Amino acid sequence: MSSTRSPIAIIVKGYPRLSETFIAQEILALERAGFAFEIWSLRQPTDAAVHLLNRQIKARPVYLPEYLHQAPRRVLAGAFSALTRPGLIKLAGLFVRDLIRDFSLSRGRRLGQALVMARELDPAIRHLHVHFLHTPASVARYAAILTGRTFSFSAHAKDIWTTSDWEKREKIADSEWGVTCTRGGVEALRRLAPADDPERVGLVYHGLDLSRFPAPPANRTPRDGSEASATVEIVSVGRAVAKKGFDDLLAALALLPRDLHWRLTHIGGGELIKALRAQADSLGLAERISWRGALAQAEVIEALRAADLFVLPCKEGASGDRDGLPNVIMEAATQALPILSTRFAGVPEFVREDQEGLLVPPGDPPALAEALRRLVIDPALRLRLGAGAYRRVSEAFSFEAGIATLAARFDAVMAGQQPAAAPGRQWQGQRP
Repeated sequence: MSSTRSPIAIIVKGYPRLSETFIAQEILALERAGFAFEIWSLRQPTDAAVHLLNRQIKARPVYLPEYLHQAPRRVLAGAFSALTRPGLIKLAGLFVRDLIRDFSLSRGRRLGQALVMARELDPAIRHLHVHFLHTPASVARYAAILTGRTFSFSAHAKDIWTTSDWEKREKIADSEWGVTCTRGGVEALRRLAPADDPERVGLVYHGLDLSRFPAPPANRTPRDGSEASATVEIVSVGRAVAKKGFDDLLAALALLPRDLHWRLTHIGGGELIKALRAQADSLGLAERISWRGALAQAEVIEALRAADLFVLPCKEGASGDRDGLPNVIMEAATQALPILSTRFAGVPEFVREDQEGLLVPPGDPPALAEALRRLVIDPALRLRLGAGAYRRVSEAFSFEAGIATLAARFDAVMAGQQPAAAPGRQWQGQRP
């Protein structure tokens, strides 16, 4: 590919974040394909550890003022610079309409951040790409309109389901193109796309770069939970938030036969950790659970390799929040772990019943407990499902195809044209 491409600005809510390795692996792969980026973050990092992927990315982050009073000189400089911009009148009208519909301090902050970004962007950058269609897309859209640049977006999960339809509709209409990572997400956004261009939004699975992961363990001890020496190791990875369903997991574990031997390792931080630990204590499960907090990727992989079973009982969270297809499910599959999850959001697009794992209804602890019992006592079933999960992530969820699709879209928009879709495939980066 050409090495003379113009750089692209990537806008994210926070950078780097351990829970957003899918963004980091995408940026790194596109850099290796010859693209250059500036990374603009709406807030400072909050994780103590930094993923190896982020350390390999060449682009350095630029941090916008999370609260405008923290950088008054930058904000005022951005405001004065905006007075000379040809897009000021259009942006002013748009912002007033947005403010009427969403009268909030957050809306004002997004405008202030956009003014700072518009002034400080490298003049060589002509295109912006934003991850998440809620607040980061507001900043990208305002900056693009003010400066006459184009923008595109990657939508993921919470941003699709908790953002108002009017706002999504207008952002999609102003964008050049957008992608999201589940069929459900594509369908939801295409309903809001311009009537003459529904395929402005396309499907690109994140996939996984399998070169980052070791081969699965050659052998796993066939433990069946019948005695202490055969204790089955269960692992779950994810932030302690409502949509991950960890409260349902604890309730289900409490329903298992008392003479069944298992242990649960939870990896992840999050606002509900204290509540979950209290729930585990009240259910008499505390001694069987290890709460390890947020870990670097190498430690997560080590935990997956030591486990017998991966569980993530996704469900709808507050205000309609939900996952798309959690990357950690695919990461567990790289280590040939059977998957126990729910028939919810994008999970069934990867996990097919009795092929890569077992699926139960969301928010149903008794059904989850029965599936847990089956998997704990049957090592042969775990082995078969784990092998299926490894085949699925290796063969059907191509990371390379997704990157090729994004690269073609970036090249096309910077060349001022849209690429023709392949017959019968249209926007699909992968077809499971």
